[in-house]
Amino acid sequence: MTLWNDGSVRPTGVRRLSAAITAGVMAMAAVSLAPPLPAAADTPWLNVSEDGYASFNVPDAYVQANAGQVSQVVIEGNFGPSFAWAEYGLTRRGDVWSGALGPLKPGLYYYQVTGDDTKSFKDPTNAAGVGSKLLWSTFLVQGNSARLLADAPQGQGGKVETLTYEVKKKERSALVWTPPGYQAKGPGPKGPGPQGPKGPGPKGYPVLYLQSGDGGSAGDWLDLGRAKQILDNLSIQGSVEPMVVVISDGDGPGGDEDLKDLRRAVGDRYDVLRDRAHQAIAGVGDGGTQALRAALTSPGQFAYAGSFSGLLADGVGRVDAKAINREVKLARLYTGNVTDPAYNATNRLTKALDRAGVRYEFDGVNPDVGANWNAWQENLIDFLPRLFRTVSDHGPSAGHGPLKGEFHPPAAGTTPTPFVTEDGFVTFETTTDFKDAKHVTLWANDAPGGSWLRIPMSREGDRWRTTVGPLDPWFYYYQLIVDRVSVKDVSNPTKVTSEPNWSWFFIPGERSRLLSDVPAGQGGKVESLTYRSNVANQDRTALVWTPPGYDPNRAEPYPVLYLQHGSGQSYTDWVEMGRAKQILDHQFLDGDLVPMVVVMGNGNTSDFNKELLENIVPAARSHYNISSDPSQQALAGLSMGGVQTLGVLKAHPGEFAYVAAFSAWFGDGAGVDVAAINNGTKLLRLYVGDQTDFVQPLFMGSLTTLNNLGIHYEFDGITPGPHGWDVWQKNLIDLAPRLFKR
Repeated sequence: MTLWNDGSVRPTGVRRLSAAITAGVMAMAAVSLAPPLPAAADTPWLNVSEDGYASFNVPDAYVQANAGQVSQVVIEGNFGPSFAWAEYGLTRRGDVWSGALGPLKPGLYYYQVTGDDTKSFKDPTNAAGVGSKLLWSTFLVQGNSARLLADAPQGQGGKVETLTYEVKKKERSALVWTPPGYQAKGPGPKGPGPQGPKGPGPKGYPVLYLQSGDGGSAGDWLDLGRAKQILDNLSIQGSVEPMVVVISDGDGPGGDEDLKDLRRAVGDRYDVLRDRAHQAIAGVGDGGTQALRAALTSPGQFAYAGSFSGLLADGVGRVDAKAINREVKLARLYTGNVTDPAYNATNRLTKALDRAGVRYEFDGVNPDVGANWNAWQENLIDFLPRLFRTVSDHGPSAGHGPLKGEFHPPAAGTTPTPFVTEDGFVTFETTTDFKDAKHVTLWANDAPGGSWLRIPMSREGDRWRTTVGPLDPWFYYYQLIVDRVSVKDVSNPTKVTSEPNWSWFFIPGERSRLLSDVPAGQGGKVESLTYRSNVANQDRTALVWTPPGYDPNRAEPYPVLYLQHGSGQSYTDWVEMGRAKQILDHQFLDGDLVPMVVVMGNGNTSDFNKELLENIVPAARSHYNISSDPSQQALAGLSMGGVQTLGVLKAHPGEFAYVAAFSAWFGDGAGVDVAAINNGTKLLRLYVGDQTDFVQPLFMGSLTTLNNLGIHYEFDGITPGPHGWDVWQKNLIDLAPRLFKR
């Protein structure tokens, strides 16, 4: 198997498939899988399904016109763990670069298209852009957890306008959101006050000053923070007090004078209250630092302050704790997980505030998000309902945890990588061999369902590093991409025989229990079996798993499963990548498995039927106490091995009573003996990944063929994940306990 640009593991070429499959099935694949070239510039490059899959189709003609001839095209966006920035590789199919990623969690995503690491451009078919990032486009994945990010019903939300003001005779601007029912300030007698969703209010509105981070734009809070949607929806629900929200640039009012000028302009233009009790300030990153510092050093100005991933790491200095506690009703701190640079700073800040005797609230560590707009959207949603009202809940948000001290990966060069924490954060580090590299990424199966994403690594001295997570308990494999060249992590001693550049690591947990090693001495054994292949005209090797307590002299021979690999792989892959030994060991010890022998042979051959029946099977029978009774024989395989398995079923119906194919296809039904298949097969069970599995169209066509022929089969349903090991491990977990029980 070969890793393609989109992260899937696919057949390396027709040279490894039989001539019949090459001529028939692969031709069908080319027709079914190549997306059509967009006919016009306004044909969307991006399609987002209702269940959260993002499909990209980028015309190569557009790529060449804007980036020249390139060897790779990626979609860069916040697709990584914790919504980190990552690269998703597209595959060239005809005239289009395409790929599907998902299912994505509900939320806002932003992306750009990049060729050969440096040639980036915007998706011209997506009008949703970002004012401060001209190459970015955005899209929203709908879902209950993102309902406040959706547009409010037309006519029910507030309004956003631009406020222009002067600071030291220089013109500046801010964005101002006014709530539904806002009554503009004007000459003459005032009415009874604002008529918001909650009815009449005071004569004047409280005001929140919301700041962007350093170098950010006020528009980022609208384009990326979805501040208008959040404010609109919370207002319609009656979850917030009617207020005016003033949004300023990241390089805006950092000092007291600048902020004073902005507040004066707001007071002159809008019907806002000017007393401290009706003033709030918050911001992201450096904007959060500024907000918190303003509240702590001048407690008479703001009664409410929020720091979203703020970096007030130098402590609070000499402050008047009594004045702060008397004047500031709320100082609330927010941070993402350990990938957020504010994590350590927040840890130090809480200790400093405790020492100073300053009251504050901490929202807790958000375990699933780092320092990005997905986190800050949640921060704003939590912060707004706490303003200008009395609330009873002062604790962390649901699912947020305590700070556990500062996070510091091992010093450079001191430990083999990757370094894995107990809660699933993984730090990778290169050797010094790539100190002169321009672009280094980590390519791993850490995307939804096990797809592959490239996570950019950062230069630290003469090495490159990145921390990824949190990753769910599972089996992960990866390689480094250095200036578009695949490289093995030589500091990781793990290996994959068929893919020399791959390494792997394992995160333990209940979810990955069946993929973990059983206690020493309790599992089965894996042995090498050498046999002569009269097809390849050479000695070949198979790996054989025997169950705990295997008895070569048992009166009743053991049932046997012949388990096949895919194209580009070999007999070692089911053990090294598929975790077959661990799965079988656990299921046997759990009492879910009929004691059996599993033979993993070499399927790279021009005539698999002959290789299996004349070489692999006889060799296994001569060395192991296994049955030759068809009712005690099973055959299964993945991808190419699945196609080979179904080929044996068609050519030799009834030879194996149990048959299964993972991510494969049946082909046409010409010459198939349906009655022999149905009569001789106790179980024909089929598996396929989700729409990120490139063979799914062929697989679904196979189901139609089987139905039309009248062949009995079971379909396990869609296995979430791509054409890769995350899917096939789950398929084996489902299949093995079903064998030899009918």
